[in-house]
Amino acid sequence: MKKMIIASTSTLFGESYLAYLLPELQDHFEHVSELVFVPYARPGGISHEGYTELVRKAFADFSLKVTGLHEFESPVEGIARADAIFIGGGNTFVLLDALYREELLQPVRDAVLSGTPYLGTSAGSNVTGPNIMTTNDMPIVLPPSLEALGLIPFNLNPHYLDPDPTSRHQGESRATRIKEFHAFNTQAVIGLREGSWIEVRGNEMHLRGPLSARFFRPGEQPFEVETGTELHTFL
Repeated sequence: MKKMIIASTSTLFGESYLAYLLPELQDHFEHVSELVFVPYARPGGISHEGYTELVRKAFADFSLKVTGLHEFESPVEGIARADAIFIGGGNTFVLLDALYREELLQPVRDAVLSGTPYLGTSAGSNVTGPNIMTTNDMPIVLPPSLEALGLIPFNLNPHYLDPDPTSRHQGESRATRIKEFHAFNTQAVIGLREGSWIEVRGNEMHLRGPLSARFFRPGEQPFEVETGTELHTFL
């Protein structure tokens, strides 16, 4: 049974890393001895070691061991032995390219489908969908494909920002970019605002957190989905 937390962000403004999610993660990782962290997205170019240390500090009060996937001689074996998996945020193209290079997409998919708890933030959330075409990131590397884990049946746009009618900025909004995506693609897209996440338990998917999310379907006007909603209702 799938057990996933798919979060828009790792850090809310003015808070420490993962602070807003830690109460949820206490339950999510309750029976976990070793959390395997995938540091491949490398936000700001941070090293794998530095990124993993940030995660260790965040979970310092948890009774679990955090091991970076780069510390294993075989990343595939690291995923296979994981009690839980956390894929952190950063650049989604860099992350997906590394997952392809290390041949990890299927091992991660198999682990999550068999019940290994999963946490994704930002880029680590983007890769849970069918593809990464609705990421906000720059394609600074070119993965072999844009297809991702396909663990949920819709795409995500983490860090979703609503259009500001008072702004003098003339560039495209997130909503405009998603409309462009739907000119060529059919899967739904959920715009996840900061502080929101999707909780997956088996075949159920609920929006969690203090804010609503923006739901986009091709050929339709986007609409709001309130927190607590079971998302299959709109698929």
